[in-house]
Amino acid sequence: MSTRPFRFTPLALALSHVDADWLIVPVIRGKHVDPVIAELDVALGGDISRLIEQADFAGKQAELLPLHRPEGVRAKRVLLVGAGPYQQVTRASWHAAVATAVRTLTGRQWNKIAVAMPADVPLGVEALVLAVTGGVAQGSAGPGLRKKEAARFVPDEVILVSGPTSPALPQAAVARGTVEADCVTFARELVNLPPSDMFPESFAARAGACGKAVACEIWDEARLVAERMGAVLGVARGSTRPPRFVVLRYLNGGSSPTLALVGKGVTFDSGGLSLKTTEQMADMKCDMAGGAAVLATMKALAELKPEVNVVGYIPLVENMPGGRAMKLGDVLTARNGRTIEVLNTDAEGRLILADALAYAAEAKPGHIVDLATLTGACMVGLGTQIAGLMGNHPDWTERVRVAVARAGERAWPLPLDADFEEMIQSKVADFKNTPQTRYGGAIAAGKFLEQFVDGVPWVHLDIAGPAWADHDSPARDAGGTGAFVHTLIELALTYRVQ
Repeated sequence: MSTRPFRFTPLALALSHVDADWLIVPVIRGKHVDPVIAELDVALGGDISRLIEQADFAGKQAELLPLHRPEGVRAKRVLLVGAGPYQQVTRASWHAAVATAVRTLTGRQWNKIAVAMPADVPLGVEALVLAVTGGVAQGSAGPGLRKKEAARFVPDEVILVSGPTSPALPQAAVARGTVEADCVTFARELVNLPPSDMFPESFAARAGACGKAVACEIWDEARLVAERMGAVLGVARGSTRPPRFVVLRYLNGGSSPTLALVGKGVTFDSGGLSLKTTEQMADMKCDMAGGAAVLATMKALAELKPEVNVVGYIPLVENMPGGRAMKLGDVLTARNGRTIEVLNTDAEGRLILADALAYAAEAKPGHIVDLATLTGACMVGLGTQIAGLMGNHPDWTERVRVAVARAGERAWPLPLDADFEEMIQSKVADFKNTPQTRYGGAIAAGKFLEQFVDGVPWVHLDIAGPAWADHDSPARDAGGTGAFVHTLIELALTYRVQ
């Protein structure tokens, strides 16, 4: 990982006594000054309450107000950031507020940045810590991995300051937040690297360095042939880059059930012979974001060492229009023996996932989750901030939905009713890889994937929208977002107690 690791230090101290280059102070809109912040307000001569009373600072979400050379406090500078109305505060909103503040600062290197941890926040203390550490990570990294001079800098140290009378921040939450910050940043880097650097072999090499607690198995092309991974091999045919298949095993839960995570790993998607336009192709280095999320999660488990069994599966290909590329009308045979008529070579993600899901299901895991930047149709229906969530088992679907919400991410359930299967029926094979209609494309893709899980409780997350940011926002740089790493870690850590 090229970005330096994060260093978070919990500290119980009056805010006015904190020595830092910047002290970030989240302020909730329309509410009395928090007890932890009140002490700072007094030290500043009532500046914070006066700014609020005079409507010079309202605490609106992501509103910023810097105080340079503040008198009466040890911090060299104070940055107020709005956290929105009390009743609307969530892990996601607090994360965004902190990210917005940090993003305004990290264009240069700082020794110490401190973040106030207010006492009266409608979040549990662990959620508050994870929101802050996640926000700091998001605001400290951007896509400029190949710039001659860095555009963003991770602070040397980030101090999480609770008041002297507040309960100490739980060390386990700070440790988890540190790992999540590093691993989400790692996933963003994988997505942001140019496709000349991030291809099936190089991605697999990154997986091989996942950590001693994770056993890594990498299949080359000959092994893929021997293992009957016909759909992966079919998609890979057009590229000079050979495919790979990565299996990552973290087994620390004894005889408890195994959670299988499957991530789409198309390291570049030209569309194949169903060629994308230049505009559509420009950001297609992000088509391995599902695989990046799985790999980052396995790295996190290697560091957190929970008592749980998790196996990650990542099929890796480039989808290119070479002379050997699969053609419209070709029929591929997946690992489970089902045949697939290819009617659009740009619907390739579901093909490689078909083999990966079939292989994962053979191991009889307790549950499966797959993540994929799969369909533009999902973005049409849900926009760019919300993932589509589909599953074959209501209880498991709800458990995943709850994990998404707890992690501060967003997903919306879509139906997988039986009649949707008609959309993927082929006249010449068992299935076709895309329906011959513009309607219900995201659901049709989910229904296709369901055919390869062999009845194991399974959820599909279509992350095409959230995985990539087309432009900068106050809280985030454009590029890879590290979407759903927080969710997968939350799901894995709670899986052992279900």
